[in-house]
Order: sequence, then C-alpha cells, then structure tokens
Amino acid sequence: MAPNPPRTMPPTPLPAAERFYHDALARLNTLLDAQREALDQAAALCTEAIAADGLVHLFGCGHSRMLCEEMTPRQGCFVGWHTIVELGLTFHNLIVGPNGLRQSLHLEKTPGYAEQILRNFAFGPKDVMIVLSTSGIREVIVEMAEGARQRGLAVIAVVSRAHCEQARPAHPSGKKLLDVADVVLDNGAPVGDSLLTLDGSPGKTGPFSTLGGALVMNMLRCEVAQRLVDRGIEPVFLPSHQFVGSRTVEEQLEHFYAQYARRVAPLYARQGQ
Repeated sequence: MAPNPPRTMPPTPLPAAERFYHDALARLNTLLDAQREALDQAAALCTEAIAADGLVHLFGCGHSRMLCEEMTPRQGCFVGWHTIVELGLTFHNLIVGPNGLRQSLHLEKTPGYAEQILRNFAFGPKDVMIVLSTSGIREVIVEMAEGARQRGLAVIAVVSRAHCEQARPAHPSGKKLLDVADVVLDNGAPVGDSLLTLDGSPGKTGPFSTLGGALVMNMLRCEVAQRLVDRGIEPVFLPSHQFVGSRTVEEQLEHFYAQYARRVAPLYARQGQ
C-alpha cells in the first residue's frame, strides 16, 4: 500500500498580522513606479556630490534618525554619506524623565535650533542635504532644509506626501518641507502613518513609514552606487564585519575608516575660512 500523504495543517490564523502584511506589501509595490523621475533626480544629485569628493548629508528627527543610520554606517554603505544626528531630537527612548519625549518634541518646535546645528559644519560646494520627516511640518525640519539651501546645498526631502499635503503647517512662515525641497521622495505612508485599524479598539497600529522609507533610501543608495561604478569610480564600501578573524575584512574596515575620515575632515577644517 502506498503510504498516506503527510497531512497539511491549516495555517494558523493571524488576522491582524496578515492584514498589515498585505497592506504594507501593496504600498511597497507602488513606491518605485510612482516616483521614477524623483528617484532619478535624487540619484543624480547624490552621484554628482560623491563623485566630486563631496558629501550627502542626512538629517531627521525622532524615528527618522533610523533611516539616516540605515544609510551609514550600515552593511552595504559606502563613503560619501554623512549623518547629522542630534541626540536631543532623537534620544528619547526613556520617554519620561531626563532625555524624555516631551523635551524632544519641544525642541522640534524651537525656531532657530536648526541654524545652531548647521553652524557646526563647513559644507562643501557640491554637498547635498537629505531631510527625512514623515510629516514634513516641524519647525526644525523646515528650517534645516531652508538653512541648507541658503548654504547652496540641493535639498532632497523624504516625506509621506499624503500626510504632509493635508497637514497644517507648524512653521510661522506657513511652509512645509514640500515647499522648500528641490526633490521630494514619498515613503508611501498614509495620513497618521499607521495602517491597521483594530477590531474593538479606536486606536491604530502598524506604522509604515519605516518600511517605506527604508525601501526608498535603499533604492537611492543602490542607484547611486551603480552610477558611480558606471563612471569608473569604485565606491569604498563598509565590509561585513561579521566574518570573525578575517584579516582581509579588518584591512577593509581600516580602509573604510580612513577614507570616511578623509571625506568628512573638510566639514571641520574649513571652519572659520
């Protein structure tokens, strides 16, 4: 007798997880075709900056900091990207008490704060600024973009276009990040960011901006890397440091550190000139 075929167990029902999964995938599938032109423009700006020995700076508040650090330092990153991480705006994991969320949200609304951040750097003539903010309305975000443009940097915004377009501006000028950026990339998040309405609860969960933002930023990274190679410029990649005991990896790491330090040194060496 032929053996009985193995019984296939029905999948475990995961109603909320499955709804989020399918909604998120549907949104991710729209992120490329809807903004090919914007990605092309952003990639051209970043490629020109890095090819000219300049830098692409990345700035974001709150959880947008994660997308800055997704670009560098990160496996697959390469010299030319530079994160501007302001801890007062991003280190709020304690929520209450010192370095709490109240303070961080207050600083986001403080006029003039962005200018004090920007004053720490002597930007180069070919540099570019990427400003990441799902809402695109906070004072520090708008002023960071404006301050960068006043210094001659092209500004790429990464926002939720749906949220930013309908949100009331917070800056006294009435401007939003959409109004002051040269190129706008959309992370695909809905108004309010969260995708999932829960049965029996008025609250929502399942924020999407991290997923969409990470996909957009990695598409940008990959495109810039290929365009540099097409020009005959070999990107200096951060190697995977998970290969313990590999002398080659250690040498590549030291080379990455040295090239990164050389690239960012003018940000400080030019000060006062």
